[in-house]
Amino acid sequence: MTTETDEREILTEIRDGVCVITFNRPKARNAITATMGPAYADALRAADDDPAVRVIVVTGAGPGFCSGADLDVLRGGPEMIKKFVPAREDLPTLAVRLRKPVVAAINGAAVGIGFAYMLGSDIRFAAESAKLATAFSRLGLAAEYGVSWLLPRVIGVQAAMELLLSGRTIDAQEAAAIGLVHRVVPDGTVLDAALAYAADLAANCSPFSFATIKKQVYADLDRSADDALTDTLQQMDIAFDGPGLAEALTARTEKRSAVFDALPARD
Repeated sequence: MTTETDEREILTEIRDGVCVITFNRPKARNAITATMGPAYADALRAADDDPAVRVIVVTGAGPGFCSGADLDVLRGGPEMIKKFVPAREDLPTLAVRLRKPVVAAINGAAVGIGFAYMLGSDIRFAAESAKLATAFSRLGLAAEYGVSWLLPRVIGVQAAMELLLSGRTIDAQEAAAIGLVHRVVPDGTVLDAALAYAADLAANCSPFSFATIKKQVYADLDRSADDALTDTLQQMDIAFDGPGLAEALTARTEKRSAVFDALPARD
């Protein structure tokens, strides 16, 4: 099933437990408009709330992933730019707070807010020709959309500082070398690679585990080791009593794939 929103700027499609969300302004290299950001956030929330979806894949239509904010917005002056900035709950860091894994298939340039959307995903695949740039310092801007919080946690303070201060463009190979992307694949295959990865997660891993592990990892970024260990023990007790472990062990005994329960819709 395919659902189109916001005059086709954002497309969503569900494939066997994987929701593919596509930035769909290919002629503009998927530059973000004032309506596109909230529509993308709505698509993420809808996928997270849908029991039929276990993993989310994000990509761009045409040759680019997301080239940043639409130039008409940037040329419109401070007031237009301020109106363009999504509400706090719709910022790119929304993906971090979802219960389900978000996998980016970076098929081309990811710049500015496009870099932030790419960074907000949990796992990142990049095409060989993909180019990535924060770009903020080259436009006289601050580090935007939570990038200054998340980027150092992904690649370390020095590497993050260098990319933010220089605003320079890096290629996919350098991005992989510094840990910014998980895997580099040939052009034209990045969506297939991301989908294959997502399909394996959807078919063989527990949605309960996805939600718990994501919450643990991102919360632990700001917790002491002692608090993290306390939470780990609590989460272990919950998992031991849940149906997932019993199903996994039964499936192994019966030499079949485990069938894990879907996450319910949020209240």
